[in-house]
Amino acid sequence: MEITPLVWAITIAVTVAFFAFEFLVHVRTPHEPSIGESARWSAFYIGLALLFGVGIGFVSGWQFGGEYFAGYLTEKALSVDNLFVFLILMTGFAVPRIYQQKVLMIGIVIALVMRGAFIAVGATLISNFSWIFYLFGALLLVLAWRQAFGDHDGDPADGRFMRLVKRVLPVTDEYHGDRLSVRKDGRRFATPMLLAIIAIGFIDLVFAVDSIPAIYGLTDQAYIVFTANAFALMGLRQLYFLLGGLLQRLVYLAQGLAVILAFIGVKLVFHALHVNELPFVNGGEPLLWVPEIPIWFSLLFIGATIAVATVASLWSTRKRPEEVAADAP
Repeated sequence: MEITPLVWAITIAVTVAFFAFEFLVHVRTPHEPSIGESARWSAFYIGLALLFGVGIGFVSGWQFGGEYFAGYLTEKALSVDNLFVFLILMTGFAVPRIYQQKVLMIGIVIALVMRGAFIAVGATLISNFSWIFYLFGALLLVLAWRQAFGDHDGDPADGRFMRLVKRVLPVTDEYHGDRLSVRKDGRRFATPMLLAIIAIGFIDLVFAVDSIPAIYGLTDQAYIVFTANAFALMGLRQLYFLLGGLLQRLVYLAQGLAVILAFIGVKLVFHALHVNELPFVNGGEPLLWVPEIPIWFSLLFIGATIAVATVASLWSTRKRPEEVAADAP
């Protein structure tokens, strides 16, 4: 897949334009989006992402189109999982609903910038060191274990990193609109709004550690990795308000993502063995008998896992008729 510098420049410019449009039209004036507004824009960005994948298939071939769709599905599922942490952060910092859009928007832009840096580093490593696939595979298997069996009950708004930030920055106890800092008694103080943005930026850095190796397990094309991440992040702000309480019902999403990460980890290890150059593994020769998992199977597996995790979650958390009646006014 040959991507010219001009195509890269146009892609990055269009991505920046989309986020600038988001900020100027939707975020600049503080408000809480309605369900209708969130649904329309979520559908628009998902449709745009799917249309882009079809375009890749027609222009560059359906092998690359399949890689894009598998990467987009994986990144979108990981992004939805991130919304759980964003929800905890918003609650922990008591961010008013009308200002949550701004926090999310800045956090998403920070995420895209950080992932862009990780993508560039990953592409360099992959092109120069074939053994990096062993490292990425092992990392994903560890992350899959932590995703499935780790403790997800901590409060990121009161973690060690945020306690360190609060010791360094003087912080006010109350919000001052959507301002990030305020001057009081001749001193400049950070507001809780700034702390929430810093927290989301830090969480985005942590999320990039599993996000980028995961998609590099599905494609070695940096352009596909970048565009799949960009489209997964577009519309994430609207999805946050659209899903609302539904997030609490996706109780098996973490386990589903653990299965996906483990699957991609195994796929990476298989690929590493197939192109092996390490002298202490098979004398430095590739193990050509090791199977390469085709992209069509990866796409089906990831889509089926997300579907099963979602349906199982909604079925498990469905309300019985008597509970619905009890909740009714």
